[in-house]
Amino acid sequence: MLNFDQDRFLKTETGAVKTNAEIQSVLDRELDSVDNIYFIGSGGVGILFDSTVEFARSRSAFPFHRVIAAEFMLQPNKTFSNKSLVVIPSLSGTTKETLELVKYCEEHDVRTLALVGSPDTPLQKEATYAIYNDVLDDTSSENYYLQGLMIVLYVMLKKGEIDQAQYDSYISDFEKLPEALLAAKKQAEPIGEAFANEHKETPYHIITGAGDSFAEAYYYGMCILEEMQWIKTRPVQAADFFHGTLELIEKGVSVIIMKGEDKSRSLSDRVERFVPKFTDQVTVIDTKAYDLPGISENTREIISSVVLATVLERFSAHLEVVRDHPLTFRRYYKKMEY
Repeated sequence: MLNFDQDRFLKTETGAVKTNAEIQSVLDRELDSVDNIYFIGSGGVGILFDSTVEFARSRSAFPFHRVIAAEFMLQPNKTFSNKSLVVIPSLSGTTKETLELVKYCEEHDVRTLALVGSPDTPLQKEATYAIYNDVLDDTSSENYYLQGLMIVLYVMLKKGEIDQAQYDSYISDFEKLPEALLAAKKQAEPIGEAFANEHKETPYHIITGAGDSFAEAYYYGMCILEEMQWIKTRPVQAADFFHGTLELIEKGVSVIIMKGEDKSRSLSDRVERFVPKFTDQVTVIDTKAYDLPGISENTREIISSVVLATVLERFSAHLEVVRDHPLTFRRYYKKMEY
Protein backbone atom coordinates (compact mmCIF):
# COMPACT_ATOMS: atom_id res chain seq x y z
CA MET A 1 0.00 0.00 0.00
CA LEU A 2 1.16 3.50 -0.86
CA ASN A 3 3.12 5.26 1.90
CA PHE A 4 1.72 2.97 4.57
CA ASP A 5 3.50 1.58 7.64
CA GLN A 6 1.59 -1.61 8.47
CA ASP A 7 3.48 -2.37 11.68
CA ARG A 8 2.95 1.14 13.06
CA PHE A 9 -0.76 1.02 12.20
CA LEU A 10 -1.27 -2.29 14.00
CA LYS A 11 0.75 -1.12 17.00
CA THR A 12 -1.27 2.09 17.30
CA GLU A 13 -4.72 0.54 17.01
CA THR A 14 -3.79 -2.39 19.26
CA GLY A 15 -2.51 0.18 21.72
CA ALA A 16 -5.80 2.07 21.51
CA VAL A 17 -7.74 -1.02 22.58
CA LYS A 18 -5.27 -1.74 25.38
CA THR A 19 -5.98 1.67 26.91
CA ASN A 20 -9.34 0.22 27.95
CA ALA A 21 -7.81 -1.02 31.21
CA GLU A 22 -6.79 2.55 32.08
CA ILE A 23 -10.19 3.88 31.03
CA GLN A 24 -11.86 1.40 33.36
CA SER A 25 -9.54 2.39 36.21
CA VAL A 26 -10.34 6.10 35.86
CA LEU A 27 -14.08 5.51 35.59
CA ASP A 28 -14.05 3.14 38.57
CA ARG A 29 -12.57 5.96 40.64
CA GLU A 30 -14.82 8.73 39.37
CA LEU A 31 -18.15 7.43 38.15
CA ASP A 32 -19.95 7.29 41.51
CA SER A 33 -19.36 11.02 42.01
CA VAL A 34 -19.94 12.13 38.39
CA ASP A 35 -23.26 13.41 37.03
CA ASN A 36 -22.11 13.88 33.43
CA ILE A 37 -19.13 13.50 31.12
CA TYR A 38 -17.93 16.21 28.74
CA PHE A 39 -15.75 15.51 25.71
CA ILE A 40 -14.04 18.83 25.06
CA GLY A 41 -11.40 19.25 22.37
CA SER A 42 -10.24 21.63 19.67
CA GLY A 43 -10.44 21.19 15.92
CA GLY A 44 -10.50 17.78 14.32
CA VAL A 45 -9.80 15.66 17.37
CA GLY A 46 -12.77 17.29 19.07
CA ILE A 47 -15.04 16.59 16.10
CA LEU A 48 -14.32 12.87 16.35
CA PHE A 49 -16.21 12.72 19.63
CA ASP A 50 -19.39 13.88 17.92
CA SER A 51 -19.58 10.23 16.88
CA THR A 52 -19.21 9.13 20.52
CA VAL A 53 -22.00 11.41 21.71
CA GLU A 54 -24.27 10.40 18.81
CA PHE A 55 -23.63 6.75 19.65
CA ALA A 56 -24.60 7.40 23.28
CA ARG A 57 -27.60 9.61 22.47
CA SER A 58 -29.91 6.77 21.49
CA ARG A 59 -28.36 4.06 23.65
CA SER A 60 -27.66 5.57 27.07
CA ALA A 61 -29.56 7.76 29.54
CA PHE A 62 -26.30 8.99 31.07
CA PRO A 63 -25.53 12.60 30.01
CA PHE A 64 -22.61 12.89 27.58
CA HIS A 65 -21.75 16.21 25.92
CA ARG A 66 -19.33 17.31 23.19
CA VAL A 67 -18.43 20.99 23.08
CA ILE A 68 -15.61 23.10 21.64
CA ALA A 69 -12.98 24.18 24.16
CA ALA A 70 -12.64 27.85 23.19
CA GLU A 71 -16.38 28.49 23.16
CA PHE A 72 -17.05 26.43 26.28
CA MET A 73 -14.70 28.54 28.40
CA LEU A 74 -16.57 31.67 27.32
CA GLN A 75 -20.03 30.16 27.74
CA PRO A 76 -19.94 26.96 29.83
CA ASN A 77 -22.95 24.67 29.94
CA LYS A 78 -25.28 25.09 32.91
CA THR A 79 -24.84 21.40 33.74
CA PHE A 80 -21.06 21.79 34.08
CA SER A 81 -20.04 21.49 37.74
CA ASN A 82 -17.58 19.82 40.10
CA LYS A 83 -19.61 16.66 39.45
CA SER A 84 -18.53 16.68 35.81
CA LEU A 85 -15.68 14.68 34.32
CA VAL A 86 -14.01 16.37 31.35
CA VAL A 87 -12.32 14.18 28.73
CA ILE A 88 -9.76 16.13 26.71
CA PRO A 89 -8.36 14.53 23.54
CA SER A 90 -5.21 16.01 22.04
CA LEU A 91 -2.83 14.46 19.56
CA SER A 92 0.02 16.86 20.36
CA GLY A 93 -0.81 17.56 23.99
CA THR A 94 0.27 21.17 23.38
CA THR A 95 -2.82 22.83 21.86
CA LYS A 96 -3.33 26.25 23.43
CA GLU A 97 -7.07 25.90 24.02
CA THR A 98 -6.78 22.49 25.65
CA LEU A 99 -4.09 23.67 28.06
CA GLU A 100 -6.29 26.64 28.95
CA LEU A 101 -9.18 24.22 29.45
CA VAL A 102 -7.24 22.14 31.98
CA LYS A 103 -6.49 25.27 33.98
CA TYR A 104 -10.13 26.34 33.72
CA CYS A 105 -11.27 22.96 35.05
CA GLU A 106 -8.78 23.10 37.92
CA GLU A 107 -10.15 26.52 38.91
CA HIS A 108 -13.66 25.00 39.03
CA ASP A 109 -12.58 21.86 40.92
CA VAL A 110 -13.40 19.61 37.95
CA ARG A 111 -11.39 16.46 37.21
CA THR A 112 -9.93 15.96 33.76
CA LEU A 113 -8.92 12.93 31.72
CA ALA A 114 -6.47 13.66 28.90
CA LEU A 115 -6.25 11.28 25.94
CA VAL A 116 -2.89 12.12 24.41
CA GLY A 117 -1.06 10.86 21.35
CA SER A 118 2.42 12.18 22.13
CA PRO A 119 4.65 11.40 25.14
CA ASP A 120 5.58 13.73 28.01
CA THR A 121 3.33 16.61 26.93
CA PRO A 122 2.18 19.60 28.99
CA LEU A 123 -1.42 18.32 28.81
CA GLN A 124 -0.40 14.90 30.12
CA LYS A 125 1.34 16.53 33.07
CA GLU A 126 -1.43 18.99 33.93
CA ALA A 127 -4.54 16.81 33.67
CA THR A 128 -5.94 14.91 36.66
CA TYR A 129 -5.57 11.67 34.71
CA ALA A 130 -3.79 11.00 31.44
CA ILE A 131 -3.86 8.06 29.06
CA TYR A 132 -1.16 7.92 26.40
CA ASN A 133 -1.08 5.93 23.19
CA ASP A 134 1.52 6.67 20.52
CA VAL A 135 -0.50 8.17 17.65
CA LEU A 136 0.26 10.06 14.44
CA ASP A 137 -2.18 11.93 12.19
CA ASP A 138 -2.87 9.01 9.88
CA THR A 139 -3.82 6.67 12.76
CA SER A 140 -5.46 9.14 15.13
CA SER A 141 -9.12 8.93 14.11
CA GLU A 142 -9.48 5.22 14.78
CA ASN A 143 -7.68 5.62 18.11
CA TYR A 144 -10.02 8.35 19.37
CA TYR A 145 -13.19 6.78 17.99
CA LEU A 146 -12.33 3.57 19.85
CA GLN A 147 -11.44 5.32 23.09
CA GLY A 148 -14.71 7.25 22.98
CA LEU A 149 -16.68 4.05 22.45
CA MET A 150 -14.87 2.30 25.28
CA ILE A 151 -15.66 5.15 27.69
CA VAL A 152 -19.37 5.09 26.83
CA LEU A 153 -19.64 1.31 26.85
CA TYR A 154 -18.05 1.06 30.29
CA VAL A 155 -20.41 3.71 31.67
CA MET A 156 -23.34 1.80 30.14
CA LEU A 157 -22.09 -1.39 31.80
CA LYS A 158 -21.76 0.28 35.20
CA LYS A 159 -25.22 1.88 34.87
CA GLY A 160 -26.84 -1.45 33.94
CA GLU A 161 -27.67 -0.41 30.37
CA ILE A 162 -25.78 -3.37 28.92
CA ASP A 163 -24.80 -6.60 30.67
CA GLN A 164 -21.34 -8.05 31.13
CA ALA A 165 -21.73 -10.49 28.23
CA GLN A 166 -22.64 -7.68 25.82
CA TYR A 167 -19.75 -5.55 27.03
CA ASP A 168 -17.27 -8.41 26.79
CA SER A 169 -18.44 -9.21 23.27
CA TYR A 170 -17.73 -5.65 22.11
CA ILE A 171 -14.30 -5.54 23.74
CA SER A 172 -13.40 -8.95 22.35
CA ASP A 173 -14.24 -7.72 18.85
CA PHE A 174 -12.25 -4.51 19.42
CA GLU A 175 -9.22 -6.68 20.19
CA LYS A 176 -9.62 -8.31 16.76
CA LEU A 177 -10.33 -5.02 15.04
CA PRO A 178 -6.77 -3.86 14.15
CA GLU A 179 -6.26 -6.85 11.84
CA ALA A 180 -9.76 -6.45 10.42
CA LEU A 181 -9.10 -2.77 9.71
CA LEU A 182 -5.86 -3.71 7.98
CA ALA A 183 -7.87 -5.97 5.67
CA ALA A 184 -10.25 -3.07 4.99
CA LYS A 185 -7.30 -0.83 4.08
CA LYS A 186 -6.05 -3.36 1.58
CA GLN A 187 -9.53 -3.61 0.07
CA ALA A 188 -9.79 0.19 -0.10
CA GLU A 189 -6.38 0.74 -1.73
CA PRO A 190 -7.46 0.58 -5.40
CA ILE A 191 -10.67 2.47 -4.61
CA GLY A 192 -8.77 5.30 -2.97
CA GLU A 193 -6.29 5.41 -5.85
CA ALA A 194 -9.09 5.61 -8.42
CA PHE A 195 -10.83 8.39 -6.47
CA ALA A 196 -7.62 10.41 -6.23
CA ASN A 197 -6.93 10.13 -9.93
CA GLU A 198 -10.49 11.06 -10.85
CA HIS A 199 -10.75 13.97 -8.42
CA LYS A 200 -7.25 15.43 -8.28
CA GLU A 201 -8.53 18.64 -9.88
CA THR A 202 -12.02 18.67 -8.36
CA PRO A 203 -12.34 22.01 -6.55
CA TYR A 204 -15.36 21.27 -4.36
CA HIS A 205 -17.11 18.30 -2.70
CA ILE A 206 -20.43 17.96 -0.92
CA ILE A 207 -19.94 15.32 1.79
CA THR A 208 -22.79 13.68 3.65
CA GLY A 209 -23.48 11.00 6.23
CA ALA A 210 -25.81 10.32 9.14
CA GLY A 211 -25.89 8.99 12.69
CA ASP A 212 -22.62 7.72 14.11
CA SER A 213 -20.97 8.26 10.71
CA PHE A 214 -21.60 11.97 10.21
CA ALA A 215 -18.64 12.91 12.43
CA GLU A 216 -16.30 11.34 9.90
CA ALA A 217 -17.98 13.20 7.02
CA TYR A 218 -17.55 16.48 8.91
CA TYR A 219 -13.99 15.63 10.01
CA TYR A 220 -12.83 14.47 6.59
CA GLY A 221 -14.20 17.55 4.88
CA MET A 222 -12.84 20.12 7.31
CA CYS A 223 -9.62 18.58 8.59
CA ILE A 224 -8.36 16.55 5.63
CA LEU A 225 -9.69 18.02 2.40
CA GLU A 226 -9.84 21.65 3.58
CA GLU A 227 -6.91 21.90 6.00
CA MET A 228 -4.56 19.38 4.43
CA GLN A 229 -5.48 19.67 0.74
CA TRP A 230 -7.05 23.16 0.47
CA ILE A 231 -10.11 21.74 -1.28
CA LYS A 232 -13.46 23.40 -0.56
CA THR A 233 -16.11 21.15 0.99
CA ARG A 234 -19.68 21.29 2.27
CA PRO A 235 -20.29 18.62 4.94
CA VAL A 236 -24.04 18.21 5.51
CA GLN A 237 -25.98 15.79 7.71
CA ALA A 238 -27.95 13.45 5.45
CA ALA A 239 -31.15 14.24 7.36
CA ASP A 240 -30.67 17.92 6.38
CA PHE A 241 -29.59 17.26 2.80
CA PHE A 242 -33.11 17.87 1.50
CA HIS A 243 -33.49 21.14 3.38
CA GLY A 244 -31.21 23.25 1.20
CA THR A 245 -28.22 21.34 -0.14
CA LEU A 246 -30.22 19.40 -2.73
CA GLU A 247 -30.56 22.62 -4.73
CA LEU A 248 -26.79 22.67 -5.33
CA ILE A 249 -26.82 19.33 -7.13
CA GLU A 250 -26.23 19.55 -10.86
CA LYS A 251 -24.04 17.89 -13.45
CA GLY A 252 -20.38 17.89 -12.44
CA VAL A 253 -20.94 18.51 -8.71
CA SER A 254 -19.08 15.93 -6.62
CA VAL A 255 -21.08 14.29 -3.84
CA ILE A 256 -19.41 11.90 -1.37
CA ILE A 257 -21.89 9.74 0.57
CA MET A 258 -20.70 7.93 3.69
CA LYS A 259 -22.87 5.00 4.71
CA GLY A 260 -22.60 3.22 8.05
CA GLU A 261 -24.48 0.32 9.60
CA ASP A 262 -26.57 1.91 12.35
CA LYS A 263 -30.28 2.73 12.09
CA SER A 264 -29.56 6.06 10.38
CA ARG A 265 -28.36 4.29 7.23
CA SER A 266 -31.71 4.89 5.51
CA LEU A 267 -31.02 8.64 5.54
CA SER A 268 -27.87 8.15 3.45
CA ASP A 269 -29.76 5.69 1.22
CA ARG A 270 -32.22 8.48 0.41
CA VAL A 271 -29.41 10.78 -0.70
CA GLU A 272 -27.87 7.98 -2.75
CA ARG A 273 -31.15 7.47 -4.62
CA PHE A 274 -31.50 11.18 -5.38
CA VAL A 275 -28.14 12.54 -6.47
CA PRO A 276 -27.36 10.28 -9.49
CA LYS A 277 -30.43 11.74 -11.22
CA PHE A 278 -28.70 15.12 -11.41
CA THR A 279 -24.91 14.64 -11.19
CA ASP A 280 -22.49 12.13 -12.63
CA GLN A 281 -19.95 12.65 -9.84
CA VAL A 282 -21.13 10.41 -6.98
CA THR A 283 -18.83 8.50 -4.62
CA VAL A 284 -20.41 6.09 -2.11
CA ILE A 285 -18.23 4.84 0.74
CA ASP A 286 -20.19 2.04 2.41
CA THR A 287 -18.82 0.19 5.43
CA LYS A 288 -20.96 -2.82 4.47
CA ALA A 289 -18.71 -3.30 1.46
CA TYR A 290 -15.77 -4.18 3.73
CA ASP A 291 -15.40 -7.71 5.06
CA LEU A 292 -13.96 -7.07 8.58
CA PRO A 293 -13.15 -10.73 9.26
CA GLY A 294 -13.99 -11.90 12.78
CA ILE A 295 -16.15 -8.88 13.70
CA SER A 296 -19.76 -9.58 14.72
CA GLU A 297 -22.79 -7.84 13.24
CA ASN A 298 -23.56 -6.18 16.59
CA THR A 299 -20.09 -4.65 16.73
CA ARG A 300 -20.12 -3.65 13.07
CA GLU A 301 -23.21 -1.56 13.82
CA ILE A 302 -21.29 0.66 16.28
CA ILE A 303 -17.92 1.05 14.50
CA SER A 304 -18.90 2.65 11.20
CA SER A 305 -16.91 5.79 11.97
CA VAL A 306 -13.80 3.70 12.70
CA VAL A 307 -14.08 1.80 9.42
CA LEU A 308 -14.71 4.98 7.41
CA ALA A 309 -11.62 6.60 8.93
CA THR A 310 -9.49 3.61 7.99
CA VAL A 311 -10.79 3.53 4.42
CA LEU A 312 -10.53 7.27 3.86
CA GLU A 313 -6.90 7.33 4.95
CA ARG A 314 -6.16 5.43 1.74
CA PHE A 315 -7.97 8.13 -0.25
CA SER A 316 -5.82 10.78 1.47
CA ALA A 317 -2.58 8.91 0.85
CA HIS A 318 -3.23 8.90 -2.90
CA LEU A 319 -4.60 12.45 -3.04
CA GLU A 320 -1.43 13.96 -1.59
CA VAL A 321 0.67 12.16 -4.22
CA VAL A 322 -1.38 12.85 -7.34
CA ARG A 323 -1.95 16.47 -6.26
CA ASP A 324 1.69 16.93 -5.20
CA HIS A 325 0.39 18.44 -1.97
CA PRO A 326 1.77 16.84 1.23
CA LEU A 327 -0.79 16.38 3.98
CA THR A 328 1.62 18.10 6.38
CA PHE A 329 1.81 21.38 4.44
CA ARG A 330 0.00 24.42 5.88
CA ARG A 331 -0.13 28.11 5.01
CA TYR A 332 -1.55 29.51 8.24
CA TYR A 333 -2.27 26.82 10.83
CA LYS A 334 0.27 27.08 13.66
CA LYS A 335 2.32 29.33 11.35
CA MET A 336 1.16 32.66 12.73
CA GLU A 337 -0.83 34.34 15.48
CA TYR A 338 -4.57 34.53 14.91
